[in-house]
Amino acid sequence: MRVRVVVWREEDMYVAREVGTGVTSQGKTVEEAIENLREALELYLEEVPEALEKLEQLDRGSNR
Repeated sequence: MRVRVVVWREEDMYVAREVGTGVTSQGKTVEEAIENLREALELYLEEVPEALEKLEQLDRGSNR
């Protein structure tokens, strides 16, 4: 499954946000921010399984 991630810098940290769910994390490097986001997104999807359906629908829509 593909997700859309936006990364930006705030002071000395990078912030990464998954667009479909709004799940956000941060790290000292872009790579760390994305890895932290991946972990946060996995935890979120375990707690809110209906969000996985929404992400899958968005993913299918982007393949058209």
